[in-house]
Amino acid sequence: MPVISRRVLAASIGTVALAATAICGSGCTHSSAAHAPTPGLAHARFGGHLGTPAAHPVTGGVAHVNAAATTRKGYNINGYNWSGMVATGSGFTSTKSSWVEPSVTCNSSNDLMAPWVGIDGYGSNSVEQTGVATDCSSGSPVYAAWYEMYPQNPVYYSNTVRAGDHITATVTRSGTSYTLTLADTTRGWTKTTTKSYRGANASADFVMESPTGAYPKFGTVNFTGSTVNGSALGNFGPVAMDASNNYGYEDHTGALTGGTNFSISYLHE
Repeated sequence: MPVISRRVLAASIGTVALAATAICGSGCTHSSAAHAPTPGLAHARFGGHLGTPAAHPVTGGVAHVNAAATTRKGYNINGYNWSGMVATGSGFTSTKSSWVEPSVTCNSSNDLMAPWVGIDGYGSNSVEQTGVATDCSSGSPVYAAWYEMYPQNPVYYSNTVRAGDHITATVTRSGTSYTLTLADTTRGWTKTTTKSYRGANASADFVMESPTGAYPKFGTVNFTGSTVNGSALGNFGPVAMDASNNYGYEDHTGALTGGTNFSISYLHE
């Protein structure tokens, strides 16, 4: 797959050329038979794809998080480079949630985070997702709206996103047709993309992810109005995850309230 610098992302968000970017969201540092790229939003610096939680966010390796994943008292299951909530099962047809893009402080140029909504990627090799990436590679946060359907490369929209914007993301499926919709209601734009795809439809995802295993200081992000197949997320017994890196847990996902709302709070990089 093509590999270009993260700094191109910071300089040229939303251009057509970025559709060819390959980003590693699993934290892999090389590719081999043992460490294959995983699905999802791509990032060039690490040579793979974001979309499946990684066993070692910074040093490489791939593992699907499941009910046997490691836990610590006071924390949820270890999502590695994923936090948030996922529902598992089969036949998922839609996911939807909203959040406010946080104002972040970059700890380093390695910081990268992306809240997103999607279907698949948790225990499967397919993923259909849309959200907003925040990249600190230039030293300051750069926000970019995107969607991806692995194994296709991510597509970045040219529409402006800023901290404080109200975002709503929706992924719906009818048979093998998927519609990914991302709306910035603060700026008044909506992007809708429909693609034919054969996904596993095995999870419904409401995720905050760091492809590099390093989050900027984002405070708290609230996912609200989260639904699966048109019903409250809580009806599907979702699993809560906390992201971690080699230095410990990076954030914490709070309890689901009202069946549709939860928060993710920054702890440290």
